Amino acid sequence: MTEVFAHPHTSSHDLPVSPELAAFMASGWAPSPLPDGVRVPGSGLTPARRARLSARFPGERLIVPAGELRVRSNDCDHRFRPHSAYAWLTGLTGEDQAGHVLVLEPDGTRGHEAVLFLRPRSARDGGEEFYRDRRYGEFWVGRRPDLAEAERLTGIRCVHLDDFRRLPPGRNAATDSGLASVLSELRLVKDAWEVSQLQSAVDHTVAGFEDVVRALPRALAHPRGERWIEGVFDLRARAEGNGTGYETIAASGAHACVLHWTRNDGRLDRDDLLLLDAGVETDTLYTADITRTLPLSGRFSPVGRQVYELVLAAQEAGIAALRPGASFRDFHRACMGVIAEGLAEWGVLKSRRGDLHRRYTLCGSGHMLGLDVHDCAQARADTYVDGVLAEGHVLTVEPGLYFQPDDETLPPELRGIGVRIEDDFVITGEGARLMSGALPRTPEAIESWMGALLDG
Repeated sequence: MTEVFAHPHTSSHDLPVSPELAAFMASGWAPSPLPDGVRVPGSGLTPARRARLSARFPGERLIVPAGELRVRSNDCDHRFRPHSAYAWLTGLTGEDQAGHVLVLEPDGTRGHEAVLFLRPRSARDGGEEFYRDRRYGEFWVGRRPDLAEAERLTGIRCVHLDDFRRLPPGRNAATDSGLASVLSELRLVKDAWEVSQLQSAVDHTVAGFEDVVRALPRALAHPRGERWIEGVFDLRARAEGNGTGYETIAASGAHACVLHWTRNDGRLDRDDLLLLDAGVETDTLYTADITRTLPLSGRFSPVGRQVYELVLAAQEAGIAALRPGASFRDFHRACMGVIAEGLAEWGVLKSRRGDLHRRYTLCGSGHMLGLDVHDCAQARADTYVDGVLAEGHVLTVEPGLYFQPDDETLPPELRGIGVRIEDDFVITGEGARLMSGALPRTPEAIESWMGALLDG
């Protein structure tokens, strides 16, 4: 049976509104403007970003949508996060940006005028949306700026979203791979403000890892201790920022051999290692991405330390390869050279030559980091993975070893062990600065750090 809606986003199960109630709801509201002088964070940087994009597409209309709400179940939507390119060009990062669109309109001088097409605040005296619309109504999901307020916040001319439907087509970043690639490439080098946002994300992530270690006794006692770990970290992420930058990986024992283990439904065992891969995303949407592999007893076993130290040696080799002008792939090659040599010394491989080590390490050893955890992923290969590192690039170095529990090429004592060590770096004029150095990396330092947190 087809439901009949009194308003586009009301339900047929809603209570009816009488004419008397409608009239009553439309009157008696005090003015409630947003404070003057407030601008979105980083708003002083967005005009130059838009100008760089404009210069790449003279005379063409460019369309950069924030994205749309997606239904999670029935009438409940997933939490909304605007597209990273939209956020980078406008400074707008909130959940209220769903459906909004930035358009760069050719101005006849090889440049563009930026226009934001927004759904403005619902009028209190001109309709029922503000109290009846479950998806966009102010009483249901909170206040939106009106058009004048949005212009003050962003410095961009703002018009009603309805007017967007009257525009002829243009190049749309959601469907045009060429425009999407350029938007990724323009974000590869981070400015000082962006690096500061990423450092803030890293610092909050460090605090989240400390929270997790303090919570280990309760997590070990819980039948789904991995979920307890996930919840503890996610609490820090929501309290200090927008949330997590990606689904937290809390993988204990053999679960650590699954690269993107996000089920997090396992019990913890004191004899196992915990691989925790997690990052806080700031309110400005920049995310950290850090992994530590921790002994759940507080002390590494001999075999756990053996695997950990090989991965750490690989990471150190990768870090040493970070410098401006180096090939992006150099640090991965350096990591894998150490891994292959170590596996050959252990007798797992007959030789360090070739690529058979990939059975145990599978993926690349790092990626760009920024507004997306795998940032700038639509950049062309020659500007990213086949390009060179430059001052202002922010990236991870994260080698790992993943010894599957059913892998008969391995001695039994190695099976079911997964170790990854991941840190965040910004390329400088001289080399690279470790952003996540507040978290220990050596086995001795990890044991001391865990002991202090658990005793505190």
